[in-house]
Order: sequence, then structure tokens, then C-alpha cells
Amino acid sequence: MINRTKLCSTVVAVSALLAATTNLDAQKAFNSSDHYLAQPLIKNIYTADPSAHVFKGKIYIYPSHDVEAGVKENDNGDHFDMRDYHILSMSSIPGKVTDHGVALSVKDISWAGRQLWAPDAAYKNGTYYLYFPVKDKQDVFKIGVATSKSPTGPFKAQPKPIEGSFSIDPAVFTDTDGNSYMYFGGIWGGQLQRWSNGKYDENGSKTDLGKADEPALTAKVAKMSKNMLEFDGPVRDVQIVDKEGKPLLTKDHNRRFFEGGWMHKYKGKYYFSYSTGDTHLLAYAIGDNPFGPFTYEGIFMNPVEGWTTHHSIVEFKGKWYIFYHDTQLSGKTHLRNIKVAELKHNADGTISMVETYKK
Repeated sequence: MINRTKLCSTVVAVSALLAATTNLDAQKAFNSSDHYLAQPLIKNIYTADPSAHVFKGKIYIYPSHDVEAGVKENDNGDHFDMRDYHILSMSSIPGKVTDHGVALSVKDISWAGRQLWAPDAAYKNGTYYLYFPVKDKQDVFKIGVATSKSPTGPFKAQPKPIEGSFSIDPAVFTDTDGNSYMYFGGIWGGQLQRWSNGKYDENGSKTDLGKADEPALTAKVAKMSKNMLEFDGPVRDVQIVDKEGKPLLTKDHNRRFFEGGWMHKYKGKYYFSYSTGDTHLLAYAIGDNPFGPFTYEGIFMNPVEGWTTHHSIVEFKGKWYIFYHDTQLSGKTHLRNIKVAELKHNADGTISMVETYKK
């Protein structure tokens, strides 16, 4: 029988050690901006969780907007009390970044309570769609959608969240055949562990700890309807397996899914990438169709300065780029800044390691 208390203590201790080591290394780099691979794209506000898309030959970035809410840091993520979205754009990399101002605010969403977390966007049939996670008035994360005729908004939110949606971190991928899929979910503060039985359990676990040798909780995926406002079919598990076809286990914190899923397609293969959360890595798995299963391939970004790691991957003018965040500007976990760096696929289809600090 697993000693849950001992397991939790061990994982917390290991996570603390990793965080301390990461913070020590980060502090060394913090003294000189030259040590960072890339510099913040904007400095007038704090931004995080950048979802980048190419619409009509231009890059549009849909990030979270961090603010100082004065809330003590905790595992529920209450200190990430974001309240609106600013949309950014770029015509080249590197290049000027334009902040188009507030595109959607929590006060403009009739069913919303608090915490407007990491969004994503899509374009279809002349309309732009902004997908957002926000806690409803019962403090349960649901995913909503807002629409606009402009990629920069303003966006108007639908009167209800997407039926069947829950948790956080929507990422919408449109395949070459025109079909679109939403990947979503995040454990701990993202509440995914409270949906393990298909319904929200308000008294459920705050973490995924305690079930070390069971298959890990994983992201969800659903096909989008043609109108992009609802799911067309059931919500499925994103199955991530090892080279032997076995599911990753909860105790495997260096490989299991935590949050921040993203999908990109390269040479006919589907790459599902994600954050490992408390071990602060970006990992990826490869599959043959949007629903998976996806075979774990490896890590492609080591820990950045700060606690969270959340990214997007996009092709632009013949090159691939990764958008990510760290805390170079503030040195505080909840006040982040977004960056961009080139991402390279190797000849065998694997992704080259992205080193966020210069050696």
C-alpha cells in the first residue's frame, strides 16, 4: 500500500529542491539580460501563456495578462488573478510588437466569476474565436468562447460556457482538412483532478498526488463543431504512452501531463506538447492523428525562470518558433513576460532542445 503522506512529502521535497536549484540558476542569469536566450516581447504590462497564430500573413499573440492582485501564493493558483486579455501582433521576427489593448474583460462575461487564465484563438469562415478559461460564479473553471470580426477584437462572449467543457488551457488546432479540435486541461489549480469521475467534485483532491502507480491524469480533446462554438462529439482523453505502448504513470513527474497542452503538425505527424508542471519541463509526444494515442518522445525545453512553463509553437515564413514566458522582468512567479525563440525539428522528426539561457 502506498503511504500517501510519505509520497506527498517526498514529491514536495523534490519539487522544492528543483525549484530552489532553478531559482538559484535563474538568479545568476537575472543579473544580466545577456544570459537569456531571448528578451521580453513587451515591457509595459506583464504577459504569460502566449498562444501565437498566423492570420493573413501576420502573427497574433493571445497571452494571459498578469497583475499584482495581492493574493498569497498557493497550489490553487489564486495569486494568478488575471482579469482581461491584451492581444499583440508582429509582422516579423524579430520585429515591432503592437499591443492592441483590452480585447475581453472578465466583467464582460455574464457567467464569469474570477481568474481569466490562458486563452487561445482560431479563425474560420470570416470570424475570429477567442477561447478562454474562467471560473464561474461557483468557482469552477469552464471554457468560454467569444467572437469578433477582427483578430484583435474587441470580442463578445457567448452567454454560456461551452457545454461539456471544464478545467483550463484551451488550445484549438485546425488540421489541413479543415477540422478543428480543442485540447484542454490542467491539474492542481486547473481542477482537472476533480473531474476524474466525469462530474465536478468540490471536495476532490487539490493535486494528483497519492496515486503514484496509476495511469496519470491527462489532457482532454474534443472535435469542434463547424460553427466553432461547441463540441461535436464526446470529450476524450489524450492518451500519452511510452515506447512500449504503456500509459505514463502519476509518479512520473518528468514526463506526465500537467497543463499547457499545444498541438502542431509537422510532416504529417501530430505533435502534442505540454508542461510537466511541478518539474517545470516542456515535453512532447507524437501521434498519427489528432486524437492520438501519442508516443512520448522527450523534453525540448528545460525550466525557465519562474514556476510555470506554458508555450505555443507556430510556423512563420518558413521557420518554426516557440513562444514561451519567464519572469525576467519581475523575478516573481505570478508576474511573467512572454518571449519567442526559433524551434528546430531534426531530420528524424524529433525537436531540438531549446536552451533558454546562453552558455
